[in-house]
Amino acid sequence: MRKIFYSIFIIFVLSACSQEENIDATEDETPLTTNIEIPSAIFTSEKNNSTIDEEEMKLSIKTYLDSSEELDNAIYPFEEIIDEDEELNKSELEKFNRINKLVKENDENFSNYILNNTLPEGYQEESERISRYITASNEYIQELNEMLEGNFSEIDIESFIDKSGVVNGKEQKKIEEFLDKKKIHTKAFGREY
Repeated sequence: MRKIFYSIFIIFVLSACSQEENIDATEDETPLTTNIEIPSAIFTSEKNNSTIDEEEMKLSIKTYLDSSEELDNAIYPFEEIIDEDEELNKSELEKFNRINKLVKENDENFSNYILNNTLPEGYQEESERISRYITASNEYIQELNEMLEGNFSEIDIESFIDKSGVVNGKEQKKIEEFLDKKKIHTKAFGREY
């Protein structure tokens, strides 16, 4: 009986130590918000009622997706702080708001670009899919954060549910197949080129 007790005690102590190490490792993995640089480039275009050639369209998609990925990476540490029910200090809040503003501008700029110009054959539908997916994903994350903060009054639940129909693995797979087919190399979706 004593051997069983000591065995259980040793397992308990070892598992407690193991959990403490995991907690320390997790804390170290989250980048400090002071080290976060706000991406300086987002997708922009002054073109309106123009015909876009294929090379420019490929570059436009790459720029939009790469800047979206960089903004997502920059905002992640702030979202982690919010998710842990901690408050952002004034400097962090300014950075967080600036990144959110850039995310919206990036999405709006690309959406306007693909809607107000003539795209190469085979690009209109897929560019719209990319725009819908990324925009819905960004809005989905924003609304989820608001829900976690307990701010249900400003959330349109029906819209929230609709976004989950756009942001899914099936849609992402279609986008990635299109990117591969057109040989568009981007950082988005964890694709390092």
